Order: sequence, then C-alpha cells, then structure tokens
Amino acid sequence: MGFFLEVVLGGLMAGVLYSLVALGFVLIFKASGVFNFAQGAMVLFAALAMARLAEWLPELLGFESLLLANLLAFVLAALIMVVVAQVIERLVLRPLVNQEGVTLLMATLGVTYFLDGFGQTIWGSDVYKIDLGLSKEPLLVLGDIFEGGILLNRDDIAAALIAVALVAVLAIFFQKTATGRALRAVADDHQAAQSIGIPLNRIWVIVWAVAGFTALVAGMVWGSKLGVQFSLAILALKALPVVIVGGFTSVPGAIVGGLLIGLGEKLAEVYLGPIIGGGLENWFAYGLALAVLLVRPQGLFGERIIDRV
Repeated sequence: MGFFLEVVLGGLMAGVLYSLVALGFVLIFKASGVFNFAQGAMVLFAALAMARLAEWLPELLGFESLLLANLLAFVLAALIMVVVAQVIERLVLRPLVNQEGVTLLMATLGVTYFLDGFGQTIWGSDVYKIDLGLSKEPLLVLGDIFEGGILLNRDDIAAALIAVALVAVLAIFFQKTATGRALRAVADDHQAAQSIGIPLNRIWVIVWAVAGFTALVAGMVWGSKLGVQFSLAILALKALPVVIVGGFTSVPGAIVGGLLIGLGEKLAEVYLGPIIGGGLENWFAYGLALAVLLVRPQGLFGERIIDRV
C-alpha cells in the first residue's frame, strides 16, 4: 500500500508540473482564441533569463545572498517576459487581427523558432541550473503508518503549492475583474468586443504578459528540477494532451488534466509496463487525449460549442 501511494503521489506531482505549462496554453486560447504553439519556447526563454540573471547579478552587484539573487532575477525575468509579450503583439499579432486561426497558429510557430534561437544567442546554449535553495534530499512522510515511509521530492511539493496559488489567482482574475471579463469577451468575438470599446491590442498584450509570467513560473520550477536546457521547449508537446483532456478554455481543467495524465502515466508505467513492455510513459498522454477527443472533443471542462442554424 505504501508503494502504491508513493506512485500515486509521484504521478500527481508530475501532473502539477505539466499543468504549469498547460496554463499558458489555456490563458492565451481563452482570451484570444489563438493556440500558442510558442508556449514551450516561452518557458525555456523565461527559465534561461532567470538562470543567467541569478548567476550574473551577484557578480555585478557584489552580494552573495541566494534568496536575493533569485528574487531579483525573477523580477527582472518577469519584466523581460512583459517586453517579449509587447513585441509579439506589436510585430506578430496586430497585423493578423481577424485572420484565420491556422494563420495565427503558424505565426506562433514562427515565434517558437525565433525565441529558441534568440534565447540561445543572448543567454547561451549550455545547461544551467536554478537553485531555489530547496534541499534535494527527499522528504520522508507517513513513516509511522507504512514501512519505510513515503518519499516525496521537495521540488514537487513546492510546485504543487505554486500551482494551487496560481490557479486561484487566475480564477479570480478572469471571473471577478473587469479586465478578466474583457479578456473573455475578446475570446468570444474580436469584432464585437471592439465594437463596444474594448481595446483589442491592449487586451492581447495583457494576456500574453500573463502567459509569459506563467511560463516563467513553470520554467523556474522545471529548471530547478531538471536544469535549464533546450529540451525544456519539448514540454509543450506534453502539455498539449493536458489541455486537450482538460479543455482549451478551462483554467481548472488544465490542472485536472495534468493530474490525470501524470497519475495515469506513473500507474501505467509501474503496473502495466512489466506486462506489455516499457515506454508507456512516453505515449500514454497522447492515447488518453485521443480517447477524450472521441468522447468529448471540447475536453472534460471545456465549453460546449452549439451552432444554431
């Protein structure tokens, strides 16, 4: 029983990490109707910015505090992502207002390759680390109940707490603020939103900036766990099944979808892998996403689209 719980908790923690990336997809699609293929590249770019700034700032400013270095690096990286959002809106999205969805998708694909190359040029192409000051020693819990206890990764626990806080803030933002309601109005109909005075360009800057901040949080967590390397951009491919399962327009759905996929991956790999062969963890997410598409194309929490003729 102890081993089963350890597998379950490990899967849920991995799912939280997937969800952090998936949130960026959901935010931009929910507010602008654009599927942002560049979200994985934004995660990588933000993580590189924070890792390199945390390395350079103590040398430039002459201090040794790890906490201060991380805090300053996070703030500066967040400002950089806001600037990136403004540049993307001005140079890529604004000329493509009211174009077909596939046109915007291809534009974000171009942004992906640009950010990959530009990030490598500015920050370097080595593997960098983000040290959040968390001990790498696993945390032993429930030792009195299960023999040997249950081991939990401290980075995973921190990621879970961060994800919960982020989802709560985003839910309040979309439901309770005027800007959040304007974002949803723009997503429903760009032209109608403009006709009632909602500034489309400003709204898109805001949502891309929020997605950039989300990418920074995801990059910080993933970078502290795996190191900051260019394979982080491939995380977008794992986050895609998450948003398919949870729904492209649901922030809570991104979390639930991530948890389901993370849990399913671990259970399938541990219990089914020895029977039917290894590698289940690599394709399980896509199989689950396909099954959901066949039953409920809009995802578990997505909004049902009804066309009236």
